[in-house]
Amino acid sequence: MKKRQTWFTEYQTDSLSLGLRIDDILASETTEFQDMLVAQTETFGRLLVLDGAVQTTDKDEFVYHEMITHVPLFMLDAPKKVAVIGGGDGGAIREILKHPTVDEAHLVEIDQKVVDAARKFFPAISVALDDPKAHVHYTDGIEWVRNARDFDVIVVDSTDPVGPAEGLFQADFYQSIARALTDQGILVAQSESPFLHQDLIRSMKEGMKTAFPYVTLYVAAIPTYPSGFWSFMMASKQPVKPADRARTASIATRYWTPAIQEAAFVLPRFVGELLQ
Repeated sequence: MKKRQTWFTEYQTDSLSLGLRIDDILASETTEFQDMLVAQTETFGRLLVLDGAVQTTDKDEFVYHEMITHVPLFMLDAPKKVAVIGGGDGGAIREILKHPTVDEAHLVEIDQKVVDAARKFFPAISVALDDPKAHVHYTDGIEWVRNARDFDVIVVDSTDPVGPAEGLFQADFYQSIARALTDQGILVAQSESPFLHQDLIRSMKEGMKTAFPYVTLYVAAIPTYPSGFWSFMMASKQPVKPADRARTASIATRYWTPAIQEAAFVLPRFVGELLQ
């Protein structure tokens, strides 16, 4: 008799889905904030899902975590104080702490259950959460940012703009981040797919422009995210360009390179037009 197959399906839009064959369900629970699933997949290794949406997988997580962190960090000569809003898997913290000048890396995650699952099932991603420079805060990121000051980089590593993450895409949140950053500080936030979420990208730009005079977009290929073509929005109070250290960096990466630091901002015409 043929073995019955089990599949996970993410309904990415009303007319598009991603299907992954799974070997085992490792954890499944409803936390105080969301539904959480951890599964072993045949193609992408372990999979973390929140409210039905893929957050990270063993196989392609490095693309997202490297691009949301190294690109803004390498715009600065010596970043020292960095915060990640969301990102409970710890991957962004892992990458941030590869920069030797960073003294403090703050993870602000509303759902402790996500961090607990990451520590248990994704040790290679969450490995840096026990670093002495890492500080984990289990609280609402919107409230936390209101009292934060003097940060060099703030990374908004959010889920999709629904449920507890909805406020992370609003103009008043970006204004709070502007107050929390130094004059040379940089905000970067995941901004979804240029193919599928064009209205969101436009809305994010409008929101960031209420607090930052300089807003731009860069892109990367992430197979398990909707369309496989992902974007990140960067905002700053001053014009930014890659620091000299970006050209000679020797940190361990699998996607980011000194050339990608600049090439990621070379946008297809239709993507550039979203920002006009």
